[in-house]
Amino acid sequence: MAATGTPLIDKLLTTVIQLKASDLHITVGQPPVIRHHGRLRRLDTKSLDNDDTTALMKAITPDRCQQELQEKGGSDFAIEFTDGVRFRVAVFKQRGCIGMVLRRIPNQFLTFEQIGMPEAIKRLITRPRGLLLVTGPTGSGKTTSLASMMNFLNENYDRHMITLEDPIEYYHQHKKCTINQREIGVDVPDFKEGIRRALRMDPDVILVGEMRDLATIHAAIEAAETGHVVFGTLHTSGAASTINRIIDVFPKEQQDQIRTQLSTALIGVLSQTLLPRKPEGLIAAYEMMVVTPAIQNLIRENKTYRIDSSIQTGRKYGMFLLDESLFRLWKNGLCEKEEVLMRASKPAELAAKIALAERGEDVEEEDEEYDEDQDDYDDDEDDDDDDTYRRRNTGIRRR
Repeated sequence: MAATGTPLIDKLLTTVIQLKASDLHITVGQPPVIRHHGRLRRLDTKSLDNDDTTALMKAITPDRCQQELQEKGGSDFAIEFTDGVRFRVAVFKQRGCIGMVLRRIPNQFLTFEQIGMPEAIKRLITRPRGLLLVTGPTGSGKTTSLASMMNFLNENYDRHMITLEDPIEYYHQHKKCTINQREIGVDVPDFKEGIRRALRMDPDVILVGEMRDLATIHAAIEAAETGHVVFGTLHTSGAASTINRIIDVFPKEQQDQIRTQLSTALIGVLSQTLLPRKPEGLIAAYEMMVVTPAIQNLIRENKTYRIDSSIQTGRKYGMFLLDESLFRLWKNGLCEKEEVLMRASKPAELAAKIALAERGEDVEEEDEEYDEDQDDYDDDEDDDDDDTYRRRNTGIRRR
């Protein structure tokens, strides 16, 4: 059966490369589908049946992953196709049939300038210790951002970097850095064990491909506390929700301790999303939070709802909210209004701001006077004023 699948998968992957598509979707009941400039497009070929998708799966899936597919209903791995072009593959069962999604991994590292990386990132990744989180939904470019960060370090600093990935996507060559890449399920059983072992390998930087459970999150925080730079990813949108997600993973009785640990270990959160660029292609919108003493206090005291206001008033540290980034993309003519509003954290407020700009009125973000060295306004005040605080720190104003 594998023999009949091989020529077809080669042809499909060649089509993905030629069209510069990002993903290939294989499922029963329709032709293969590609994602091109963010849009799904059916290929002009036959509708696939169960035998077709099974043959395509067997043509590229290693035996260990086929076994995992049978036992757990899904498996992830990476393949090298041709001329160094690699694909990340997710195979899975759906309605008793086989489905697959193959994502093309770019074979060239993009510079910070090419992907519009926030300036604050350069300062954060060269710190001697701390946890830097890159967050966003699936397909938002987190892996590409992390690969760019690692490549920047590799070209400019001597570091020992250990990556824990599931699966390995970008291959890094040794330049100024020594880089050891470990694949979960192949080189090490799981992320927690990988972090524990990494601490004995004289690391400077540890990349944790996905912080998906309590044990991994705890191990990553402790590694950052003990004098290493740790990069991690989470499927969250925005800095405040990232903090909440990490804390909520832990039992109630441990949450106060974790808030304290996280407030000292965390150095920044980069959130991102991808959207269609005019006239074609994709572009990233970012949210950047740098952990200042004020934000450390907010994390410790469980006042994460105030983090967005601290980001708004922290521009001198390189901070900005996602909606600010989306507004700039629209204002600079790079993205359609509908696309930026679809991804906004507060679409009604962003729509109002865009409407003012369309009428030719200059707008700016609300920017309260604020002392970053203080505990985010007067936290000694009664928390009954929190609603007032939220109201005065949101919205826009005419200039």
